Amino acid sequence: MRLPNKLFRDYKKLLRLVNGGAVFAAIDTETTGLTPDTCRIIEIGAVLFDKTGVLDTFASLVNPGIALPSFTKELTHITDDMLSFSPPVSSVLPAFIEFIGSAILVAHNAPFDLLFINKELERSGMPSMSNKAIDTLNLSRWAYPSAKHHSLQYLAAAMGIDAENAHRASDDAKTCRKIFLRCLKDTESVQKK
Repeated sequence: MRLPNKLFRDYKKLLRLVNGGAVFAAIDTETTGLTPDTCRIIEIGAVLFDKTGVLDTFASLVNPGIALPSFTKELTHITDDMLSFSPPVSSVLPAFIEFIGSAILVAHNAPFDLLFINKELERSGMPSMSNKAIDTLNLSRWAYPSAKHHSLQYLAAAMGIDAENAHRASDDAKTCRKIFLRCLKDTESVQKK
């Protein structure tokens, strides 16, 4: 599946976007596995923000219609019981799409989340998202080329950011937002050239 979202790669212009009043949505998904064609979303989280701060948040568990693999349960601490009363993805996606609107999406390893969301949109008979997106994994590699690791949890720890409940969509989206803003702050002098 081709990624319909355009990934923003000109990191030197990000500060201008933020200061120009752009609205962003830091997003994250938790899934039953790693392959969008055969695996399903079990949780979606998002934080809508601009230069003034957080505008709104979105969080929903999603019933995937299948039992969770033990690896997923151990990683996310999400159980089949938690999902049994949750809505199906076809009910969650319209609210999520309305929530993000035309915001620029921000995600850590963005292609993973975007491919999953777009695959679930396709399964639900809905059009793909076409929002521009920023991958904080690549942004952090640009901002901190000598860092040993670039995982969300590693960066959060190195930056003194409380990652709260790692591998839960809402908390990871909040952490992603903070890492995005910290990357911008730490590269401000480069971006002003």
